[in-house]
Amino acid sequence: MIRIQNSKSRLFIKNYTTASTTSRSTVGIRRENKSRWERRAALTPDIVKQLVQETGTKVYVQPSTKRIFTNESYEKAGAIITEDISKADIILGIKEVPEASLLKDKTYLFFSHTHKGNEKNMPMLQSVLDKKIRLIDYELMKDETGKRLVAFGKFAGNAGMIDIFHGMGHRFLGLGYSTPFMVDNYTSMAHAYPTIAEAKSALHRMGDAIVENGTPKDFGPLVYAFTGSGNVTKGAMEIFKEIPHEFVPAEDLSKLVNDKNPRLDRLYATQLEVKDYIEQKSGGGKLIDYEDYLVNPERYQSNFHHKIAPYTNCVVTGAYWDKNYPRLMTNKQLSEFEKLKSKGLINKGKMMSLADIVCDVKGAFECLSHSTNVDDGFFYYDAIRDIEHTDAEGKGIQIMGIDILPAELPVESSEFFSKALYPYIKEMVESSPNTPLDELPSLLRNATIADQGKLTESHKGLLGSNTSTVSTFNDKKTVLLLGSGMVAAPLVEHLAKRSDVNIVVASNMSDEANALVKNFKNAESAPLDISNHQELSRLVSKADVVVSLVPAFLHTQVANVCIEQRKDMVTASYVSKEMEELETKAQKAGILIMNEVGLDPGMDHMSAMKIIDEAQRNGSKIKSFISWCGGLPSPEASNVPLGYKFSWSPRGVLTASGNDAVYWNNGEKHTISGENLLKEHFPVVQTPYAGFVFEGLANRNSLGYADIYGLGDLSEMDTMFRGTLRYQGYSDLLYAFRKLGFLDQDKPIADQCQTWSNYFDFVLSGNNSKLSQDEKYQRMVDKLKLPKDHFMIEKAWSAISYFLSANNQEKINSKNGSALDLFSILLSRRLKYDKGERDMVAMHHEFGVEHRSGKKETLTSTLIKYGNETHTAMADTVGLPTAMTVDLVLDNKIPERGVQRPTKPHVYLPILDQLEMKGIKFIEKSQPYKLNRLNATGSNSW
Repeated sequence: MIRIQNSKSRLFIKNYTTASTTSRSTVGIRRENKSRWERRAALTPDIVKQLVQETGTKVYVQPSTKRIFTNESYEKAGAIITEDISKADIILGIKEVPEASLLKDKTYLFFSHTHKGNEKNMPMLQSVLDKKIRLIDYELMKDETGKRLVAFGKFAGNAGMIDIFHGMGHRFLGLGYSTPFMVDNYTSMAHAYPTIAEAKSALHRMGDAIVENGTPKDFGPLVYAFTGSGNVTKGAMEIFKEIPHEFVPAEDLSKLVNDKNPRLDRLYATQLEVKDYIEQKSGGGKLIDYEDYLVNPERYQSNFHHKIAPYTNCVVTGAYWDKNYPRLMTNKQLSEFEKLKSKGLINKGKMMSLADIVCDVKGAFECLSHSTNVDDGFFYYDAIRDIEHTDAEGKGIQIMGIDILPAELPVESSEFFSKALYPYIKEMVESSPNTPLDELPSLLRNATIADQGKLTESHKGLLGSNTSTVSTFNDKKTVLLLGSGMVAAPLVEHLAKRSDVNIVVASNMSDEANALVKNFKNAESAPLDISNHQELSRLVSKADVVVSLVPAFLHTQVANVCIEQRKDMVTASYVSKEMEELETKAQKAGILIMNEVGLDPGMDHMSAMKIIDEAQRNGSKIKSFISWCGGLPSPEASNVPLGYKFSWSPRGVLTASGNDAVYWNNGEKHTISGENLLKEHFPVVQTPYAGFVFEGLANRNSLGYADIYGLGDLSEMDTMFRGTLRYQGYSDLLYAFRKLGFLDQDKPIADQCQTWSNYFDFVLSGNNSKLSQDEKYQRMVDKLKLPKDHFMIEKAWSAISYFLSANNQEKINSKNGSALDLFSILLSRRLKYDKGERDMVAMHHEFGVEHRSGKKETLTSTLIKYGNETHTAMADTVGLPTAMTVDLVLDNKIPERGVQRPTKPHVYLPILDQLEMKGIKFIEKSQPYKLNRLNATGSNSW
């Protein structure tokens, strides 16, 4: 083996002309799944071809339909397309890898965002250690001068500058001004252009319009202030310079803006240095000694709000901020600035927009409270009222903080990155998979965070002294979980993986709460008396986010306390009328009350909105929408009365069977009273799976969801329907129990019933009479009012016999319960899941879509999820999306305030992506268009 040192790169390139190719490492390229916008690849097909030809190695590529380079292009390059990349020794990605996807004993290269102690990613790092993975982070691959060698910074700057031009055009229009930013309708977001060249071509047209028509006179010369001098800033200025422009020193900004006859045929810019906006605290003197500022930042303060902000329309950040240094602009300073602007003392267009390209949340500019998404890249902050909103016509500064900007330019950014990375990958390929860390080139060795189950020397402090736990960070956030019922466990387990979170489970069932927290060092239990307002307020006051899993009628009580304490709240239940009435109070308090984030409601909204938004972006119309959902026993566990078993409180199921229902079908409104809901059910519900024989019930008021889903006027739709799935026979049997009185809630009867046999006697007779079997049967027949030979007579009697067969003399301890309350207790005991039995969740949407061309099609989206030994399907599909919503709240990913549902892309997309990683996946298909005529006829049993 011959080693040749290249003085320029200081890499060791090995000549293996006499070695067997079996000693070389193989490569895997994983599919990116953190965001649907992540279409980049660590190695392009061209580089893969070069790697295969020059080294003879095998390259395994996970198939992807959204990667900017097709599977076929990799196959032509010599790669092996396969879902299973476990044969690869070295696995390449771009963004963080989910813990469950990490393969043992491999070498991984990706942006892990762990070396600075990012708490959110510490569980992933712990998994890296547990699986003895060698983790090399691109961000740490630097030359001897400290310069990063593989990075996307330039393309973040490119995309960010394109996006802020788009945003400002939108903002100007909101303020009532048509501007050159609106050329070609208006300048698009970066991802809308196939290449940077095409983006620049559009910007040239915008520049021509600026030269010809000028920028709005009312705003004076438009000035852009750039911070930083690295690749991000260079990338942003590269795009800016495509527009007619002029750079001016920061000290000349005042003169430029106050010029009474400014030239409006160009844009102006200044590239800021620290001395332009930092001054000494003592006496306000200028920054003279930069080294002193670096060593003693506490001696200095920012005067950005006085010296730069009054003369700048848009700030473009390319420099990261460190918490030891003064912010460029605090929210308090921004508020004072906006008050001066409202009085006309500062031009109305100044500090109009912030493009935080480095996405430094609550960093140099405190107003960036959360990162934004490609789909919805901008929000507005009214600093005077301290309110965030999304109204382009409203007051405040426009803020952009997209955290995956390079992903908007996937072709060029992948090509640039891939070429830069290639020499290092080739070096690793030409080494044995078992090459010790100390034999790697120093550049790769210094970029390694973990190896052989241990953190490397320079990163040993990341997980504290004990690398078996990640709960060693200060400044943790507290999640208060109210309730400890059947769906709480997946939520606690998911959130407990976060090292930056403490969980408090407050419950009136201490055994349940203790069981939930016993395995987690960052979780504890607490007693809960929800009727004690003072105690509830105390618990809420100590939390950052409150999760309410108490009975639905108590959510409003909890929400009022959250409003009082100004704490965000998450719940999986429907938005009740009482909850809707809290909208103004919640907005005023500046808190988020996110509802309907479980299964149904919850995942039904998210999966539906994904298809609806995609259709509407393409100019299509949704002409009909039908949604079904049911939590059921798996078929092999359904051999009980009702064909149903309970993985959560039976009372909620039984009361739902008495709700009024309203839906739209065949262009008309249909209403079913709660009294008749079970009788007027839908006897056949067809899904793509012929093995399931379902019937359905209409679910509450479907009409309001046309507005919630943004579907427009109902009169232009054929169908708007949401329903509940059950196995056939359920509705008739439960209706029989309704007629018999077992679902009555009017009066307490528990004190009059000592045993379950007494209970059935009392409900059937209306008094304390002790009935024989024959008498029970006759009372049942009389109350059902059906012919004696009717099949429902035998079916109802068989069910009653089943419920009484084992526990007819069991004592009833419930006090002051209604017939419904006791029936709920009985069903929870007799229709429970036995050991080894599984539950199942089924959800099915049908969309009738009309495209701009006039063509129609039916799109379907279907989920079938089974429970497992760890959790029921119901627990996973309610608890996990609720927990993932809490993640978004904790990470400031949801800017909206007030009473909300998960119908916006920046909420539902990351949740659906994470659920898919957990095996909870919707299958989407296209079919020929069919007009679905719903027919609530029941089975004619009554």
